[in-house]
Amino acid sequence: MNDSYFDGILHIKTTGEQKGFNASLHYNRYEPTPYHALDELFDHYELDKSDHVVDFGCGKGRLNFYIHHLFRATVTGIEKNEWLYREALENKKRYERKFPVQPARIRFKCCLAENYKILPKDNRFYFFNPFSVQIFMKVVQNILRSVEEAHRETDIILYYPSQDYIYFLEDHTPFEKKLEVPLTLLYEHNPYEKFVVYRLA
Repeated sequence: MNDSYFDGILHIKTTGEQKGFNASLHYNRYEPTPYHALDELFDHYELDKSDHVVDFGCGKGRLNFYIHHLFRATVTGIEKNEWLYREALENKKRYERKFPVQPARIRFKCCLAENYKILPKDNRFYFFNPFSVQIFMKVVQNILRSVEEAHRETDIILYYPSQDYIYFLEDHTPFEKKLEVPLTLLYEHNPYEKFVVYRLA
């Protein structure tokens, strides 16, 4: 089954490509995580209703609605592109018509990732190569500062992880690898087709 089919189940529209180009070379074009990949990740990795997930470079919000539908966790999507941000808000309206939800459970913010103020309850952070390692480093430093102020178990979830991201996390932060989920049938042809979860306990 294709991504449009699963969009239909969630009553959202997340397929299609980004219009135009990003003004900054540090930010990559929109590409949502495939539903089949998310299914495989969450066969091995569970979230709880009490978790607060932040999706950096959320685009039209696919991950946010998928996670809320599956786990009822609180999800925040961070998106710098105003057109994609508006698409995410439209999806939120459609999703909430189909699945009534407390407004605070699904949020979207239009801002630069490095300018998002990490909230004390934010404890799961998702990245599908949304930007350069320089931006990633700033975001991770913001996460670490937040954990210093309000200690909690914190996970960083990477899909299709760049070597720069992995090198930085493993060599320059206290995060430790907790889980690796290679995608069935894809990983043997492309070693980047995997999820890697890093934890700060």
